[in-house]
Amino acid sequence: MCRVMIFALLAVFPFTISANATHDRERIHRAVLDYIESQHKVRPDMMKRSLDNKLAKRTYWQAKDGSEFIMETNFDTMLKVAEAYNKNGNKFPSSPRVDIQIMDIDRRVASVKLTVDEWMDYLHLYKDKNKKWKIINVLWQYHDAKKHKS
Repeated sequence: MCRVMIFALLAVFPFTISANATHDRERIHRAVLDYIESQHKVRPDMMKRSLDNKLAKRTYWQAKDGSEFIMETNFDTMLKVAEAYNKNGNKFPSSPRVDIQIMDIDRRVASVKLTVDEWMDYLHLYKDKNKKWKIINVLWQYHDAKKHKS
């Protein structure tokens, strides 16, 4: 009887893990799509849905005098970006590139690489108490590093 129970558990347990992992992957993918599509479609509500209020988005930048510094962007600024950056519809190609690579998921945290037309983002997400995946950290750069200038 004990062997039957063990085999039954082994048969069900991997499926449970796989189903949860698949569900998490879908939700992570959706959060990242909300982040980028909010900029394409001028939808701050999508951006808000994808981000944690304590978002820290960073890149290196070059000042006019040639010195480098870390440029930081927060939650409120990203909502403004989603509201205004592509308002005229000219910031992205008609079929923008969106490549989402989920690099790692470990229980309630995940790392994702997002590659789009002009830049790439490394994103860290976490699953909140309501089981929603939120972006809390972003490190980004343009593909053309010369664009990192004031």
